[in-house]
Amino acid sequence: MTQFPKNFLWGGAIAANQAEGAYNEDGRGLVQTDVTTGGSVDSPRYTTYIDKDGKPGKSGGMGHHARIPEGATYAVLDDFYYPNHKAVDFYHRYKEDIKLFAEMGYSIFRLSISWARIFPNGDDAQPNQAGLDFYRAVFEECRKYNIEPLVSIWHFDTPLNLEQNYGGWKNRKLVDFYVKYTEVIMNEYKDMVKYWLTFNEINNTTMFLDMMGNQGSDEEFQEGYQILHHQFLASARTVTLGKKINPNFVFGNMICGITFYPATCDPADILAAEHKWQAGIYYCGDVQVKGEYGSYAKRLWDAHNVKVEMEEGDLEELKEGKVDIYTFSYYMSNNVTTHEITDKVSGNFSMGARNPYLTYSDWGWAHDATGLQYYLEKIYDRYQVPLMVVENGLGAFDTVEADGSIHDDYRIDYHREHVKAMSDAVANGVDLIAYTTWGCIDIVSAGTGEMRKRYGFIYVDMDDAGNGTLDRTPKDSFYWYKKVIASNGQDIE
Repeated sequence: MTQFPKNFLWGGAIAANQAEGAYNEDGRGLVQTDVTTGGSVDSPRYTTYIDKDGKPGKSGGMGHHARIPEGATYAVLDDFYYPNHKAVDFYHRYKEDIKLFAEMGYSIFRLSISWARIFPNGDDAQPNQAGLDFYRAVFEECRKYNIEPLVSIWHFDTPLNLEQNYGGWKNRKLVDFYVKYTEVIMNEYKDMVKYWLTFNEINNTTMFLDMMGNQGSDEEFQEGYQILHHQFLASARTVTLGKKINPNFVFGNMICGITFYPATCDPADILAAEHKWQAGIYYCGDVQVKGEYGSYAKRLWDAHNVKVEMEEGDLEELKEGKVDIYTFSYYMSNNVTTHEITDKVSGNFSMGARNPYLTYSDWGWAHDATGLQYYLEKIYDRYQVPLMVVENGLGAFDTVEADGSIHDDYRIDYHREHVKAMSDAVANGVDLIAYTTWGCIDIVSAGTGEMRKRYGFIYVDMDDAGNGTLDRTPKDSFYWYKKVIASNGQDIE
């Protein structure tokens, strides 16, 4: 195998809303996941509310895709289970967890800051000191073990007050609220955090509108592209401001990376796949890395009668606030075809023509390590900036044996293939600087709200109903990844 760079960063990743719990402690405000129920691969998660007449209700969809009736108020209801409320209690167990990460040999740990811990309502005049103190304690614990924090500033957790009373990111006012929040945390942790990611999987806003079996409406695309423009602007302003606070800050975008293949050699399929790359992957990458909208953007807007509202100076700000590195998640590839689909994949956030050359997880996600290599080489060729793979993993059922051990060879096999793919990409000239697996520890699934969809190298004793001790137990994959890190990716057997 090719040697990874000497200072390559190995680690893992979690998100505040999926790991921390303590949803109503120490002044934290509510976010969208706090009113999102549990679900499964077969049952959707719901957003709960109280309507204008005081009646409880639920609506399909999550985040800004959730639609609650006019006059309704987001609400936590007694008759539903909300898995993110407790999550896996990282809030109270972070020292134990970070010690385990250090035992694996982590040199980097990706986590997110919950905006609602810092500004509970999003529009507060002053930050919540308890929230600032918590993350300072987490970063100090990382420093104790020489682990570099990689901080996601926003990971699908806009304060609920901003969603309810301002309309969320459709409203340009959120740009100012976000920048106020980022200014506070960048000043607070300017000597503790080097790497910042402005928006997690920012491209999901529009990419999934035509990937889930139903074509989004023109209204939904109008909303989605407007949201993205506001988030691009917030990201750019944060980068520009951050460089003044600490010139050594390194900023990255974060893209939901999916490799799109044409399902056949029909030229129409090849063109359709390329258009999927443009709409799903390049659109956000071009703005955040190149600082400008791609030449194809007008075609995407015109296809849905979209008119993105921009103000004078916006495009100049986007150009000034370009990110330094490109980061992305990678779990699967997707087939694109213009033909009738006779063998369809259907699962959690997956839809389309089945690839006969690949196997699929219990949640319908294609196992495709070669797709990761393809993505790395294609993206590096386009942008020529350092890359990080900041999410990659296998969600699977784990079995605890009678002696308490967890033998997850399937997870080891998955990661072995993807480490090899990264090595091959490095051999082909890709400047890859970090790898953080998704779910270094078991956490609540974002898509389904399940615990049984486990990604971690560390088992957490909790089931889908929130029952369990929350005890942590290293799986076989824990010791395998420890060996990989110690050998800088050379010993993957």
